[in-house]
Amino acid sequence: MQNELKIVGIQADLVWENSTQNIASFEEKINHLKLDVDLVVLPEMFTSGFTMNPEKVAEKMDGFVVSWMQKIAKEKQVAICGSLVITENDNFYNRLVFVHPVGKIETYDKRHSFTLAGEDKIYTSGNEKLIVTYKGWKICPLICYDLRFPVWARNTENYDLLIFMANWPVTRIKAWDMLLKARAIENMNYVIGVNRTGKDANNYEYSGNSLVIDYLGEELATLENNEVGFVSATLVKSKQDIIRKKLGFLNDKDSFIIDF
Repeated sequence: MQNELKIVGIQADLVWENSTQNIASFEEKINHLKLDVDLVVLPEMFTSGFTMNPEKVAEKMDGFVVSWMQKIAKEKQVAICGSLVITENDNFYNRLVFVHPVGKIETYDKRHSFTLAGEDKIYTSGNEKLIVTYKGWKICPLICYDLRFPVWARNTENYDLLIFMANWPVTRIKAWDMLLKARAIENMNYVIGVNRTGKDANNYEYSGNSLVIDYLGEELATLENNEVGFVSATLVKSKQDIIRKKLGFLNDKDSFIIDF
């Protein structure tokens, strides 16, 4: 088990529906990272922006983008995760792909489709939570709109780190900040939220405001509005475990069953 986990979120503008340019941009940024990073987190739909035109950008699991993620993970000996549009069995998915340094792949399909944008009419929702075990840490990766649904994020698996990747617009950025901190506090775990910047083809603006939060809701790192760059922190599992044991809040959580 590794007591410390060094995480980095990459906050960047996205080129609309252009995987080639987006991949090149992220690879350049990753090449500037220090070699001792354990986990790199990319935004939601990092190859395209939040598009409702999946047929223009959809990838297969054995396609270029996932292969690129495996290449980066192996070359840099780092885990990397981000969501992209995947086509499979005649369906489209907003799929989070988590790649381990050895190239092993784990996936999560976004549970809560953003109905305001019609995502529910185009993408197939997932119904399974993913808990990744990596270097002795249990990690729960979720996507954007999932942030508004605390029951789905509830820490019933005793995970250590909650990840949210997003295309979260500036008009609701206060909710982004408050909900991330709420998820950290109620679940007593570290949280990283990675959002994009810039403006998309639908004229929606994104300010980023990516941040890392500890188990008590305190900010460990943040990026200013519209800043392109890295949000990073070193997480310490023993500190989190001590506070959990001392306060005992997770022992009193409710039991429930999610009905699909």
